[in-house]
Amino acid sequence: MHGLISRPQYLEQLIRFRDKDIIKVVTGIRRCGKSTLFDLYEAYLKEQGVEDRQIIRLNLEMPEYHELQSYMQLYEHVKAQLCEDCMNYILIDEVQTVPEFQKAVDGLYVRKNCDVYITGSNAYILSGELATLLSGRYVEIKMLPLSFREYIDALGERTDLIIKYRNYLENSSFPYALELKSRKDIRAYLGSIFDSVILKDIVTRRRIQDVTGLQSVTRFVFDNIGNLTSATNIANTMISSGRKISVHTVENYIDALTESFILYKAGRYDAKGKQQLVVGAKYYVSDIGLRYYLLGSKKADAGHILENIVYLELLRRGYEVYVGKVGAAEVDFIAIGEHGEEYYQVAYTVEGDTILERELAPLNAIRDHNPKFLLTMDFTPKVSHNGIRQINVLDWLLAQH
Repeated sequence: MHGLISRPQYLEQLIRFRDKDIIKVVTGIRRCGKSTLFDLYEAYLKEQGVEDRQIIRLNLEMPEYHELQSYMQLYEHVKAQLCEDCMNYILIDEVQTVPEFQKAVDGLYVRKNCDVYITGSNAYILSGELATLLSGRYVEIKMLPLSFREYIDALGERTDLIIKYRNYLENSSFPYALELKSRKDIRAYLGSIFDSVILKDIVTRRRIQDVTGLQSVTRFVFDNIGNLTSATNIANTMISSGRKISVHTVENYIDALTESFILYKAGRYDAKGKQQLVVGAKYYVSDIGLRYYLLGSKKADAGHILENIVYLELLRRGYEVYVGKVGAAEVDFIAIGEHGEEYYQVAYTVEGDTILERELAPLNAIRDHNPKFLLTMDFTPKVSHNGIRQINVLDWLLAQH
């Protein structure tokens, strides 16, 4: 129904790096749209006059490529299709399914007439000993499911934004979910994503024996988005409810969840000392629909969910994002970008003087002159509190950037 959903933010990055002597690596959770991005890029190349014979496209999760069991087979398979007299655009999806794939990618990269693009659903494809082969030779394009703006643009009209925001949360931000009409179908689809991430990307690769333990940790973290947490307090909570689990095991599970992009970790940053802090972190989930899938429709904390949405949006906009510490107080986010630091406080509502004062206090405690924002769902005219700009969060999410 919707056809290909435009992903201009990511497509522009591929276009910018076209024909540059660097491997383009698109990473992100399964089904966030990496293959579709390659479809969009392929269409762009053809519009620019690139011929079919110059484009070599492989999705290594498709059965016809399952015989490619080694990096040498992958390399030879692509090499046999290269045209010698022109530039070849090599687009390989889910490259991590081939052991030691980096050697094949590196072999193609060093050929003069190859422009190489790969996708992967695990951060580990860019870590470990083998990845040092590619170090300094790649650029990572970090992809997330649909932003609220992309979601609204795909629907084609900007009416009833509150209802659409609720659907965006409950029906998920995965692009294909827009094609599904019933809540039951969407739930089944989210289940398939969750299972493929947990079982394919985590249990199989990490050889995890205790799948229920992994699911319990996932459930705990999903239930505590936006709360300061640590492996120790997760382990202690689970032990007190009768489950035997070590802090080391919890750390291992959380690393696996962040590696597969189902979770994102926001470390803490001291706004006054201008340094990262070692202790404490918050976790956010890559798609709130997955959270509803796992935890059911029990009343969620609308404020923490909104915080999660803002966190992901700041990542999309290219910021490094931290939880801010200001003395004893906490600022929801310190976003560090090319123009310096920005401070964000997120609240579902600040109607009522005491709530407004409480939310402004941490921002007022920061004495520098970097931009400060208070994002809320309140529909009030744009207002500034002592230099702190209060903006409706839906307007902020839909704004050009």
